[in-house]
Amino acid sequence: MMRLSVTARIALLTIALALVSNVVLVAFIWRQVHDDAIDSLRRDTTEQADALVSVWRSGGLPALGRTIDEARAPGDLSLIIAVIDGGGRRVAGVGPAVVMTGQAGAVDFRIGRIGVSPPWSLRDAGYSVRQIGGLRLVSGRLLDDWEQVQRGIERALALAMLLSFGLGIGGALVVTRYVGRRLDRVADVIEGVAGGDLSRRVASASGGGDAFDRLAIRLNAMLDKVERLMVELRIITDSLAHDLRSPLARLRTKTEQAVLLADPVQREAALGGLLTETDMVMRMLTMLIEISRSESVSRDRFASIDPAALVEEIAELYAPVAEDAGLHFATRVDSFPSRLILHRELMTQAIANLIDNALRHGAGGGEVTLRLVRAGGEVRIQVEDRGPGIAEVDRAQALRRFGRLDGARSTPGAGLGLSLIEAVARLHGGRLELGDNAPGLAAAIVLPGS
Repeated sequence: MMRLSVTARIALLTIALALVSNVVLVAFIWRQVHDDAIDSLRRDTTEQADALVSVWRSGGLPALGRTIDEARAPGDLSLIIAVIDGGGRRVAGVGPAVVMTGQAGAVDFRIGRIGVSPPWSLRDAGYSVRQIGGLRLVSGRLLDDWEQVQRGIERALALAMLLSFGLGIGGALVVTRYVGRRLDRVADVIEGVAGGDLSRRVASASGGGDAFDRLAIRLNAMLDKVERLMVELRIITDSLAHDLRSPLARLRTKTEQAVLLADPVQREAALGGLLTETDMVMRMLTMLIEISRSESVSRDRFASIDPAALVEEIAELYAPVAEDAGLHFATRVDSFPSRLILHRELMTQAIANLIDNALRHGAGGGEVTLRLVRAGGEVRIQVEDRGPGIAEVDRAQALRRFGRLDGARSTPGAGLGLSLIEAVARLHGGRLELGDNAPGLAAAIVLPGS
């Protein structure tokens, strides 16, 4: 069975919606006109019957006969004003010779067949019955005029439906062309990205806020992330090839030396250096794995955390470590923000990495401060030291993976610590900021306040 394309489905849906909406509107108008016409006929018939009864009461049948003659216009064959006896036979007036109204006395208003001979037996009439003495007064009118008006209205409504169907087709073509053009833009960008051009983006309307614009925004955000990850992958690949060359070369050299050494003491020392180099390579690979995991953590592992309690808990763990290193470790909770939705383990690891960096590179300053503050709708978890700091021109390099500044190349490490912290901050919708502590470095994980 042939399947319709999405564009064809949208077109058919647009036509169907236009047709259904117009059918409902036409039915409502027809019903409203029908009810108004019946109400008007009922009102006119009732008023006419009441007036004729008043004439009979004031002048009897002679006066009623004159009034009937005056009421009938020349050529008007639809008017019914008849005085009938108990058997339904017409005594005076105009209308069918025998009137079928049943044996009931007064009838306020009714629609139905009133005679046994044409034209009264072929068409409905709207009529009322009033009791006048021993006789009955039947007044009303055949529905010929009303039916003509109804047929005219029905023809007009049928024409309106045909017009609405045509407009529905035109509207469907416009909608499908618009939708198709917007989808083609998305498809072109996806094909370009699949072909290797990661710079392609979907253009959105200026100030637009429809579903296509939201799709474009989210697709562009995804492409930004893909492009950034691909760039970082190339950087990681190049950096791994560069940074692993030296430790692997040293591993090979020390392995050859250990094999050639005959002295057990020298061989044991060489093997110890071999383990050190192996541990360094393992730390680099482990840190890369941790960064990758932190960027792909599911949101269902997040929980409501009190940031002040988290900072105090980490401070209790690191205060003895800082004291053993001869440093003064201070905790400053300048404000107590509300609970945040955090990944507890990753955030703890990120804060711990900041403190480790401060203890390693800022030990000469004698002081490390862990600070928590809420400012401008954001929460800052900041670690400050009094070491040499990082110059403003070098901070972007420090945040890159495997980015090691000249002053840090003499210390063990792979240049991945700050990259891990930045990945954790980005996972929480925040960022990592490096600032000047005058002197020293102030590194802050900045998180949204809600």
